[in-house]
Amino acid sequence: MSKSSLEFKALYTPLRSGTIRDLHVGDKVAISGTIFCGRDAVLPKIVSLAKTGELVKAGLDLEGSVVFYSAVSIAGVGPTSSNKLEIESSIIPLTRLAGVKLLLGKGSLNNNIVRSLGDEGAVYAVIPPISALLRSKTIQSDCVAYPELGMEAFYRLEVQEYPAIVASAHGESIFS
Repeated sequence: MSKSSLEFKALYTPLRSGTIRDLHVGDKVAISGTIFCGRDAVLPKIVSLAKTGELVKAGLDLEGSVVFYSAVSIAGVGPTSSNKLEIESSIIPLTRLAGVKLLLGKGSLNNNIVRSLGDEGAVYAVIPPISALLRSKTIQSDCVAYPELGMEAFYRLEVQEYPAIVASAHGESIFS
């Protein structure tokens, strides 16, 4: 295996549009900084806040952010399937209304979502189910919205070199 196939692009949050333009399907990335975690139960609530312009009032500035489709528990964090209705239906509102630039999860997205991500200047990256590794790369974890949902609430994490592979960018998909 060549050295270049093992190299990761370092990404630091918040992400800028130029950074996203430089990402391509198959790129390996290592994300550092603040990311947000949520899944099926909380994402429709976050989208509702975005649609009503209430995100900042709720203390959530998602401009240039990363949203990881995951629950957070004592065991750590691990991706959930991104092609669930509640998750796929949150993608475009989060990118268009809240400024989210990178989405993390596992599995494929439907082709309409892949094209829309390209239109919105955002990308989707996959993380293999590696909870123990991600736990070791999570510096801090704080519940920031809907704590009554427990491990499925909306969390803010401080991370160091989260590994991921860009799966959808510029209207293309690694799954196609």
